[in-house]
Amino acid sequence: MTLEEGDDAPTVTAANQDGEDVTLEFDDPTVVYFYPKDDTPGCTIEASQFQRERESYRDAGVEVYGVSRDDVDSHDSFCESEGLEFDLLADPDGELAEAFDVELRDSGVTTRTTFLLADGDVKAVYENVDPDGHARGVLLDALDDGLVTLPE
Repeated sequence: MTLEEGDDAPTVTAANQDGEDVTLEFDDPTVVYFYPKDDTPGCTIEASQFQRERESYRDAGVEVYGVSRDDVDSHDSFCESEGLEFDLLADPDGELAEAFDVELRDSGVTTRTTFLLADGDVKAVYENVDPDGHARGVLLDALDDGLVTLPE
């Protein structure tokens, strides 16, 4: 069962697209979105829209991380081809998916699941999302819930 709102957020470490270890502790507002596979249509839409909203997320003080079962080299290529400037975390062994209790499909890829985290807790969970418009929707929810604010 996927982590739920109010659950403690797990502390996790994984390599990003540059092969650097990134440890996430979730004290500050953070979005972690799990997606099935690099360079597929829906995943490209979702990543591109998180990139397009990157400045608004940054202005609101929210970090964004994408996670899939792809390896570092795949993430590096995906970031390069799509101009992504946020970290994609490699989870080839499914350790992050397991820490977040994200469901794996029969094909071994994760289901599309997004977590909004802050103060060490899960603030919101989005399961089986439509990638088109999702990045904007998560940011608007964080603003509506008062979790973050944009500067005047």
